[in-house]
Amino acid sequence: MYEVELKVRADHATVRDRLEAIDAEAVGTVRQVDTYFDAPDRNFAETDEALRIRQESESGETDPTVAITYKGPLVDDESKTREEAETRVADGDAIHAILTGLGYEPAATVSKERTRYSVDSCTVTLDRVEGLGEFVEVEVETERDLEAGDAAADDALEDLRGDAEAVLERLGLDPADGIRTSYLGLLLADG
Repeated sequence: MYEVELKVRADHATVRDRLEAIDAEAVGTVRQVDTYFDAPDRNFAETDEALRIRQESESGETDPTVAITYKGPLVDDESKTREEAETRVADGDAIHAILTGLGYEPAATVSKERTRYSVDSCTVTLDRVEGLGEFVEVEVETERDLEAGDAAADDALEDLRGDAEAVLERLGLDPADGIRTSYLGLLLADG
């Protein structure tokens, strides 16, 4: 699966008003705690990859779901488009122990509250990230191989990115203000 994602800093109160005005469908709010890992055999910062364990819980829930995710390198210069593979795991402590047993080391933790909406074919997420502030992400997912490097893949990527840009613009946000750096990268840069 590939995700085409555009992210901007934005005031949530203003964006919520615009979401209501365009009849966006509220999906729900979750709390996520993401632990990112460094690999023993390569530098993920240099290869532009990521490996994380995500714990996610809905409001009031005490037993989070846990997933492990691999994110491949970015595939274009205008968005955060990348291949992503994710699966849920039954035991977060066990998967953590497996990774550290194989030499992977926890690098950093990103904690955030996410409120999701559905707009057209996109998911709009209002993120409040601890230590960074408020962001809006617009994401479109596809099973199409966007790394193929052929004209059809390039056209598909351009169309999906255009869909995400159109939603940002409907929310009064400028796609040119897009941030391609991950929350992890932003946190590490703030040091």
